[in-house]
Amino acid sequence: MNQASAHRSSYSWVTLTGDISGGILAALIALPYGLAMASLMELPPILGLFSSILTAPITALLGRNPVLIGGVSSVTVPFVLTAVRNQGIGGAAKVTIVAAVVMLVFSVLHLGRYASRVPHAVMAGFSCGIGAMMVISQLRTILGLRFELQPDSSMLTLLAANLSRIGQTQWTTLFTALIVITTSVLLSKLYPRLPAPVLGIAVAIVVSNFFGWTLREIGTIPTTVPPFVGFSWTPQDVFTVLPAGFMLGFVASVNLLVTSRVVDHFRGRSKPHKKLDADRELGAYGIANLAVGMFGAPLSIGIPARSLANVRCGGSTRLSNFVHGLVLLAAVQYLGGFLSHVPLSALAGVTAWMGFSLMGWSTWARLPKMRRLEAAGFLATAITVVVWNAVMAVLIGCSLYAIHHLWSQRATSVAPAEAQATR
Repeated sequence: MNQASAHRSSYSWVTLTGDISGGILAALIALPYGLAMASLMELPPILGLFSSILTAPITALLGRNPVLIGGVSSVTVPFVLTAVRNQGIGGAAKVTIVAAVVMLVFSVLHLGRYASRVPHAVMAGFSCGIGAMMVISQLRTILGLRFELQPDSSMLTLLAANLSRIGQTQWTTLFTALIVITTSVLLSKLYPRLPAPVLGIAVAIVVSNFFGWTLREIGTIPTTVPPFVGFSWTPQDVFTVLPAGFMLGFVASVNLLVTSRVVDHFRGRSKPHKKLDADRELGAYGIANLAVGMFGAPLSIGIPARSLANVRCGGSTRLSNFVHGLVLLAAVQYLGGFLSHVPLSALAGVTAWMGFSLMGWSTWARLPKMRRLEAAGFLATAITVVVWNAVMAVLIGCSLYAIHHLWSQRATSVAPAEAQATR
């Protein structure tokens, strides 16, 4: 009996039930995340779900890891948000397409096995900085403030603007966001298998309707396929879009491969990875994101929360990924009326909760015990994300390790020469 027939004969009703259950739970987790991430990027909320819907069948067929669930990740936010603020939805399309091409180049050149070697401290600092940025960016919506900022305003400028208007807080929007955050925190701790943010939004809607609060809502969600985005390339894009797209592709590649390894470890995979496994994963997501970029939707990469929830519920084959995409499609088609009434402050609460979760509290607690290089890499990356931008954050964090490596190499080569001279 060959391997393919053995696999078919081992597929049972239990396996099918696990794939369906895992795919459904992953979709329930994806619903609020996708809407919140797209809103955070100042894109139509539906595009956050469309990324998952469109990429699910492509990555399920072409990807290496059968239970890796993709979607919009927080690490992509600063790159896409900056592109949207500078060039609108066409900017999002361009930076996503460039990043997808970068992922394909990494795959073709067999660079995937090296991309995951970015220092852990740099990635932890990047996630921490992104988490802080997510919280700061949502303060205006959570507090119900109305003011405009320049598109290139820094996070520190935005934070100062919110704090200076704290007296204008709309308490109904603040309470709505706090209900979502509190419910999500409690449920994620007590019942980790439940889709905590979905239930948090549901509780907030019930409470707000009971008290008759008037809140800004998402609004009408289109149930048709988004149109292709029209855009044109300009000479200025060489200095703006291309660097951001390259760094987005690099960061997305690292996160994708790290997430894939984590999911493999969680599902008890003991078989060693082949050298081309990482390249295949990057190629699948590169192709999927080329398709996504044509619609101006944000980049899709592997999402740990959805993937691990899929495994916990018994998902074990590529079918779980298809189910995840189909359930999201059905939700958009048949629950559009409900989703359109979700308060924006509730989505902001989901985003803030995710931001707090990303801020690496355990790393901060271990900071005094870390090696000085690791602590410096973590702090430099995290701070630079907030005060400057994500591109420079990764460059500075990795540069510290490069400088340390060169200094160590120099010290190693100089020591024997000095010893020889003293003889």
